[in-house]
Amino acid sequence: MSLLLTLGRLSRRAEASRCAGCPVTLLRGFTHPPQLSTRRFASHVQPSLRPGQYRHRSWRQPPRSPRLASAGAGGLAAAAFVELSEKDNDGPRDTGEKRMLEVSRDEIKKKVSDSDTGLARIRHQIVLFLDIYIWEPICTGVRFLQLVTIFVPVILTVPAIWIGNRQPDRDNERTGTLWWYEFLVQAMEWAGPAFIKLGQWAASRSDVFPDELCAIMSKLHADAPAHSFHATKRIVRAAFGGRDFEDIFEEFDDKPLGVGAIAQVYRAKLKPDLAAPVDVDEDDTPEDLRRHVYRNVESVLKSSPKRVPSSYVAVKVLHPGVERTVRRDLRIMWFFATILNSIPTIEWLSLPDEVDQFGEMMKLQLDLRIEAANLSRFRKNFKERTTASFPFPYTEFCTRNVLIEEFAHGIPLADFMANGGGVFQQDIASEGLDAFLRMLLLDNFVHADLHPGNIMVRFYETERPSLRLRQAHDSHELHSDGDATEHVLSRLRPFRNDKEQWTAELNKIDREGFRPQLIFIDTGLVTELNETNRQNFLDLFRAVAEFDGYKAGHLMCERCRQPDAVLDKEVFALKMQHLVLGVKSRTLALGNVKIGDILQEVLNMVRQHHVRLEGDFVNVVISILLLEGIGRSLNPDVDLLSSSLPILRQLGAQSGKDMMKKGDFSMLMVWVGLETRRFMQASIEDVERCVKYDLLSPNV
Repeated sequence: MSLLLTLGRLSRRAEASRCAGCPVTLLRGFTHPPQLSTRRFASHVQPSLRPGQYRHRSWRQPPRSPRLASAGAGGLAAAAFVELSEKDNDGPRDTGEKRMLEVSRDEIKKKVSDSDTGLARIRHQIVLFLDIYIWEPICTGVRFLQLVTIFVPVILTVPAIWIGNRQPDRDNERTGTLWWYEFLVQAMEWAGPAFIKLGQWAASRSDVFPDELCAIMSKLHADAPAHSFHATKRIVRAAFGGRDFEDIFEEFDDKPLGVGAIAQVYRAKLKPDLAAPVDVDEDDTPEDLRRHVYRNVESVLKSSPKRVPSSYVAVKVLHPGVERTVRRDLRIMWFFATILNSIPTIEWLSLPDEVDQFGEMMKLQLDLRIEAANLSRFRKNFKERTTASFPFPYTEFCTRNVLIEEFAHGIPLADFMANGGGVFQQDIASEGLDAFLRMLLLDNFVHADLHPGNIMVRFYETERPSLRLRQAHDSHELHSDGDATEHVLSRLRPFRNDKEQWTAELNKIDREGFRPQLIFIDTGLVTELNETNRQNFLDLFRAVAEFDGYKAGHLMCERCRQPDAVLDKEVFALKMQHLVLGVKSRTLALGNVKIGDILQEVLNMVRQHHVRLEGDFVNVVISILLLEGIGRSLNPDVDLLSSSLPILRQLGAQSGKDMMKKGDFSMLMVWVGLETRRFMQASIEDVERCVKYDLLSPNV
């Protein structure tokens, strides 16, 4: 019983510290009575619609009884989260993601409704007291005992890490160590969703954990059981205001497309009166001549895709009760992290802070309105870009537990990595890198879960220029284009295990005039550097651009999370100087610089010297590692520096003048250096071509 009380006190203290300072005032202007429709929020992001354009039918939601506040009661519309995401930051550490999370957690705080009076209020106060101080500690204690039975064998087998021969091809780890890593990962799978996500998160923190452990944890998959279809229907009906399931969908595949640790996804088709499939990204305002000419030139030069929406939707539904399970697991993690942090040899890790950071990541995924807001923001950023697209979120139907988004018709990028991209190999690799660099350098809004499973490839017909000033939308043409895209994909799917036939079919698709486009899905996690981290990033970038690795090393030590815990700062700075000078020599040699290898070396140095970087920095580094690895698997000659050149040109055009006024010439230096490198590289290639084909003095 004493253990239960201790867990209860620690968890309440942790919750209090995390919730302190939550900006409840952010709710003003967004909250609305639960019985009202959410259309008023949708009107902020949807303009008045043309006849036949996408439109929702509004209906009146049934009134709710004033009981203890819970998820969904009086909750904000997803469109309100879109506004929170796009709102200007109020301080140096403010971000859209942080605002949305604080509002989301404030919504589900257990409290007695202000409308309760008299005996009803007293009864609800008693229930709330019993729930917080009796029931929750008991449930947390039971969960604690369950986890003890899973992880005690893992702890008892720790001595195995000193047994066995070292494996040179496995980062020189012992065979016993590798076995213990596998055992730990298996235990995490048994422990449930929070620990599966913990392993996947730890796999991205190679600045803290050994490389081999990260590699093994990266294979951790969520083999979670699917919840019942009855529970899915109940949750989805609540999102649509209590409508009958048959009145919402024309089609609904009751077998999930995928089951994860947090949610499961279905494929469905909405009723026509709920969503008419047209081009939702098109503007209502008539195009002037200048805009029309620009679009036609863009169609010719950029091979712009036709914007063809899917008539099908993906329905993502949270597992019932997953929020309670995750909350209890986080309390137990925080409890053990506090105990382990008292050990002098590992106090530099600051495990309670890491648990808090991981807890924020988990809570972001427990509110699907945040993912809908991220999709909306990505679509806005990429509206005029052809390199990538994002599914359209039906924000009016999205709730904390349900996400309705356009179904992404495509083939996973993993299939192209396994079978090759054929004639499209270079296009797919360069478009992926271009999309990521634009997220990082131009938007400061980066997809933080980039792996081949979250990137789809579709094929589109290029948009043809029109001579008419105003072009009406032909719904029949839109449907036929959508069917053509699906037809192309259906031709490829049978050849996933036949590389020769796969390549031959890609050649046919190329001759028919189709082009590839990437679709990014699963945007629940994003990286957005706040003002402080952004400034640190630019200062570090400036030092590297000046090839001053010594200064870059000292900056990393001074601005890390625990400067006092860093070991041998001077040695770390000298190592950084050596690394940067090596990059300089390779860059001037005009060879393809493998940025991934350089960043991996930096992460190893960071771990050895206990330099604790901000999680956002590590997310950006890991994303670069993943994207460059994917790009090189498709096209071994891919060069991240060359791919960044067009984005640096655009960044210079947008903000170069302001940066130079402040005395910041780092971007200019990188830009000029890369332009010189590109010119020299092209010149050398031209000379080699002339010599190879005897063009300098051809035989007569």
